[in-house]
Amino acid sequence: MARLHLFDLDGTLLHGSTAPLEISRQIGLEAETVAIEQAISAGRIGPPEYAAQVYALWTDLTEAHVAAAFAGAPWLSGIEDVWAEIRGQGDYCAVVSLSPSFFVERLTEWGAHAAYGSRFPALPFTEPVDPAGILSAAAKVQIADRLCEEFGVKRADCIAYGDSLSDRDLFEALPVSVAINADQHLASLATHSYAGLDLWEAYELVRRAV
Repeated sequence: MARLHLFDLDGTLLHGSTAPLEISRQIGLEAETVAIEQAISAGRIGPPEYAAQVYALWTDLTEAHVAAAFAGAPWLSGIEDVWAEIRGQGDYCAVVSLSPSFFVERLTEWGAHAAYGSRFPALPFTEPVDPAGILSAAAKVQIADRLCEEFGVKRADCIAYGDSLSDRDLFEALPVSVAINADQHLASLATHSYAGLDLWEAYELVRRAV
């Protein structure tokens, strides 16, 4: 039976950072984005409010900024190697993130079968952000179920990789999970835990167990 590996992005594949933070760094608005991220981490705002606030910062954002942010981001090492191995085993890998889809979807070029993020308007922005397109922790489970149907696997055949409360629902829904550089709350829910900078080492925890 094939397996489906589901990866979070912010704080998981990206070490110590998020896609919005890397994007904002390109236009000199890093500090403003840190403040917004602190607000959502503390529960003072939810994903729709977060999206609206970063959208308001990104009035001058271009595809070139996003490309530079992606290229310069602090990625874990070994991502492409892990996904090549997963594909070679006949399994599937996908990224599901609350970050903007225009950043997340670039990971299909690295070997992800699918990549889902919050839907923002096309760049440069000429339309408002639609709250209905902004993902939540619960939406990650819904997307996982859709991917299971698409790839012909069951929840029992899924492995989740994440680092924070936005991954909690997925960790609770799936039988196998890997906390990567995670906060203590999520680590306590995970079947495996990893601290480090190499995705291959985190993947090995699952590969050895299976």
